[in-house]
Amino acid sequence: MGKTLVQQARGKGGPTYRSPSFRFKGIARHRSYNKAPLEGVVKDIIKCPGHSAPLARVLFSDGEESLVIAPEGIRKGESVVAGPSSKIGIGNLLPLMDVPEGTLIYNIESKPGDGGKFARAGGVFARVVMRSKTEIIVELPSKKKHSFNPACRASIGVVAGGGRKEKPFVKAGRRYYAKRAKNKLYPKVSGTSQNSVDHPFGGSSSNHKGKPTIAPKNAPPGRKVGKIRPRRVGKRK
Repeated sequence: MGKTLVQQARGKGGPTYRSPSFRFKGIARHRSYNKAPLEGVVKDIIKCPGHSAPLARVLFSDGEESLVIAPEGIRKGESVVAGPSSKIGIGNLLPLMDVPEGTLIYNIESKPGDGGKFARAGGVFARVVMRSKTEIIVELPSKKKHSFNPACRASIGVVAGGGRKEKPFVKAGRRYYAKRAKNKLYPKVSGTSQNSVDHPFGGSSSNHKGKPTIAPKNAPPGRKVGKIRPRRVGKRK
């Protein structure tokens, strides 16, 4: 029998699962620059619901203002530099070809000019481990090593907001409101813990709770839950 499941409700685009983008302060990305380095001043440090790290509003010498991910130790009124051959300082932006080995970096570009894709969450950092003329090897926060184009840019330092996970929630209500601020579903209830009318895996009529996690081959849309069914079974001959 078909059932209305949480997995199906998420695809309808209701307000429970819609990103609260109307509260976001803006897009945090690297700004473009010419060959000459640009100096900027941190005008303010703000909090954006769409980012786990605080953002810094920087006013550059050419009059352009941009939002960047704030590193640990930066303060309002401090100066940052964006451009090649810049000094290795907290918050400065420069290409990976100019970053020495062992330097801590964050917000690394995947391709030159895309604004930054890697190591952007609060408290994380990456490290340059090897350099050559054709590639830069960087150790990501996951401890995996990734190869980057030497022209890709990155900021120097560690992303601020690293201690946000150290304080315990203590009770479920606080976690509920923390999830609600980002429109995340909480609490999450497993299918085997639900009633039979709410989920195909629900019910507790016997000591063995739940059902096989592979959906039947001809199951209706409300029953298509669990693992993907294999196309064939048995030993291949």
